Amino acid sequence: MCLYKVLRAAVALRPGRDELVTDTANFPTDRFLVDSVGAELGLTVRWIEGPDDVAAVAGPRTAAVVLSHVDYRSAAIADLAGITRVVHERGGLTVWDLCHSVGSIPVALDADGADFAVGCTYKFLNAGPGAPAFLYVNARHHEAFGQPITGWMGAADTFGMAERYVPAPGIRRALSGTPPVLGMVGVQEGVALLAEAGIERVRAKAVALGRWVLDLADEWLVPLGFTVASPREDARRGGHVTLRHPDAERLSRVLIDNGVLIDFRRPDGIRIGLSPLTTGFTEVRAAMERIRELAG
Repeated sequence: MCLYKVLRAAVALRPGRDELVTDTANFPTDRFLVDSVGAELGLTVRWIEGPDDVAAVAGPRTAAVVLSHVDYRSAAIADLAGITRVVHERGGLTVWDLCHSVGSIPVALDADGADFAVGCTYKFLNAGPGAPAFLYVNARHHEAFGQPITGWMGAADTFGMAERYVPAPGIRRALSGTPPVLGMVGVQEGVALLAEAGIERVRAKAVALGRWVLDLADEWLVPLGFTVASPREDARRGGHVTLRHPDAERLSRVLIDNGVLIDFRRPDGIRIGLSPLTTGFTEVRAAMERIRELAG
């Protein structure tokens, strides 16, 4: 719902522009929704191979560019500030998916000029399963943006029970219905824990955990037919590492059955999640050793 809201809002802020841009490697929900909004509004979707291709396609017809800050498979970090600057130079707006970056790497939406963003709270924000998503709207758009799923919580007078919808001032107009209170408590506690730790310390540990996985993979798993699919440069890698293996789908089931909780990502990826606040170095070593045993 959050992505739909901000994408529709972005398009409405750029009347006369009839193209959306996203990449073929983006998370399926993002790709599917961009396609749906394109069909709904009669817009053309321009498909690119990755974030580095934005400059080649963004132009006077571009309404919005939808990208993930951190790739859900490879963990590659996109240049949020640089890409946003290019899109703005062409007159378009940016919509960023932060699901694999928020709480894992520093994110500076205001400073980097992002227009809109969405994300989840159950991953690196530690709010747990079923926790609500969130959206961001840059303050410069607060008084102009509208969203298509209006409701009483986003109305100017929530308890006025007015005949017609009048949007609340500022970001509150992005709300629709009553928020899930129990899920919000999880977000509150998870974010408080992250704030106490500090994002710079969290990022430092994420980098160290990722480096540990890469070192062990090179020593133990590459000789068994694995390859590294994530960037090796620490500055370009988010909070997970993905390894490729020709038999990854079967091997992923074996690993999960034996207590190694990884994710299979088609076509041949085994994603190792490294939530810094809850994952220790000894756990990572034990998991990598078990992968070596089961894949050997």
